[in-house]
Amino acid sequence: MPVLYFARHGETDFNAVHRLQGQYQTSLNALGRQQAAVAGHVILDLFARDRLQASEFHYVSSPLNRARETMEIVRGVLGLDTHEYETDDRLMEISYGAWEGLTLPEVEAHEPGVLARRERDKWDFMPPCGESYRQVAKRVAEWYATLTRETVVIAHGGIGRSLMANFHILPEEEATHAEVAQGVVYVFSAGTMTRYS
Repeated sequence: MPVLYFARHGETDFNAVHRLQGQYQTSLNALGRQQAAVAGHVILDLFARDRLQASEFHYVSSPLNRARETMEIVRGVLGLDTHEYETDDRLMEISYGAWEGLTLPEVEAHEPGVLARRERDKWDFMPPCGESYRQVAKRVAEWYATLTRETVVIAHGGIGRSLMANFHILPEEEATHAEVAQGVVYVFSAGTMTRYS
């Protein structure tokens, strides 16, 4: 099982006002760029602690702008070419479909009671034209099965939660409610997860 060094992208203006981003294209704000640099320094410190060479790792990002910006900042901190990494569509954030760009109060105003239905079974709930966590976890598992070496991955909160479920760190429904912080690195190794900040 290859070890994963996972970080969520830094903050965007959508994050700051609690808008659902999903697969909507957004960019990092100033705080987000700082958080990306922090994640890079955390990874740098972990590599130094364990006497690992940054150049020996595989690097892959979600193709969404906010993740790619974060990866490029992280690679810069690690002293690597900022553009020499892969992207994989299977690491895109969960799709919120028709809800993307809305806040949760706006969603509830459009369809009263829908958020309570979502909370009752968040793992299998699908927004209109969107995805369930079950579907996301399946594509993340398919991606992970292709890895052959230790990997630094930059993606999204929904991907982090899917990894927690897939690695049996948390039960599926509990994983959908887990915090995935920005500026933090989560190391998944041999069925365990360790958080570094």
